Amino acid sequence: MKVCNIEEIGVTRWDAFVNSQGQAGVYHLSVWKNVLTDVFNSRCHYLTAVSEAGDVCGVLPLVHFKNRLFGNFLVSMPYFNHGGVLSNSPKADEVLLKHAIDLSESLGATHLELREFHARNNGWQHKDEKVLMLLDLPDDPDLLSKAVGAKRRSQIRRPEREGASTKVGGMDLLDDFYTVFSRNMRDLGTPVYTKKLFETVLKARPKETFIVVIYLNALPVAAAFLIGYKQTIEIPWASSIREFNRLGINMKLYWEVLKHSISQGYKTFDFGRSTVDGPTYKFKKQWGAKPKQCYWNYWLAKGQELPSLNPQNPKYKIAIAGWKKMPLAIANRLGPHIVKHLP
Repeated sequence: MKVCNIEEIGVTRWDAFVNSQGQAGVYHLSVWKNVLTDVFNSRCHYLTAVSEAGDVCGVLPLVHFKNRLFGNFLVSMPYFNHGGVLSNSPKADEVLLKHAIDLSESLGATHLELREFHARNNGWQHKDEKVLMLLDLPDDPDLLSKAVGAKRRSQIRRPEREGASTKVGGMDLLDDFYTVFSRNMRDLGTPVYTKKLFETVLKARPKETFIVVIYLNALPVAAAFLIGYKQTIEIPWASSIREFNRLGINMKLYWEVLKHSISQGYKTFDFGRSTVDGPTYKFKKQWGAKPKQCYWNYWLAKGQELPSLNPQNPKYKIAIAGWKKMPLAIANRLGPHIVKHLP
């Protein structure tokens, strides 16, 4: 068995293999290579395990980060919750891992990070603080309404009494989505992605990508970006304007998102990752979501420690506090240049 790059087998064969695997995730698809290259100018290494008979037996999408501020490392898949090796045999898994480690060493990387759902042995370390929150969707929104209970139904109806309305669409709602999203990111002290990321995803997967926006007096106050794949739909990005949260705007947003997901025939809703018993975990749990353990597996170069590129790292505390006070226009201009270096 040999390892080659995606260019040697072509995107059609890559995606055919991904789509044939039950454990595949949307971020294993080849389209993300183009998205990340076009938007962030990412250096991608899409590795493929091919048998002696010429059959694709495994894939591993890798993205290389190298900058003075955050270091030199590879990730599968950055910016999202999952990726890692997708294979149909232990041998394919083995050769892809070996090639990835060899690549990491040749690039002088401090570490290799694989975002997966199982822990790896053989000297790899892992982090397991995060879980995905998954909800089995019924066939009818009325069944979900009954399941969430009277208290939640009351919280959902309150914004409606205040005059809240909903729109579901795609590119036509991008500006309104980004208005809410960029402001919320600034308020959290987090650099925002460029609007081009969302535009590129919408163009790349128009039939599986949706935007939901909640309005109050014609003002967009909450918004979500949804990506579907097979029978699962996930919400990688959602935001609300903080001053309207007292009205239950976030509850209304998620109710509309879940209703739309059911209407499109999806069977599982992925709320995204959370820390067990944290605020977002409890919010998602109230809808009936159940945790699925995440393992972020690490190969570390000799003498290296587990990385800590996250907002909880104390050394970023001052920067986060300062970012929250930054004028929105400046934050939106500077944010994309920083966040593209953060996986």
